[in-house]
Amino acid sequence: MFEVDARGLSCPQPLMMTNDAIKSQEGPIKVLVSEPHQRTNVEKFAKDKGKKVTVNEVGSEFEIVIE
Repeated sequence: MFEVDARGLSCPQPLMMTNDAIKSQEGPIKVLVSEPHQRTNVEKFAKDKGKKVTVNEVGSEFEIVIE
């Protein structure tokens, strides 16, 4: 599984990194973010691209798996 570590980055960087990963990778992608609004933005973006999204809260951070 390809991993995008966008923890601590400001928007729109997590979205741009997620978009690059969706375009260049095959298979599931795990996106790590540290803020609730980043989670919401990445989740909505991936769903708008027709992807299945699963979100896990790990402590104060989020793991977003995009398939």
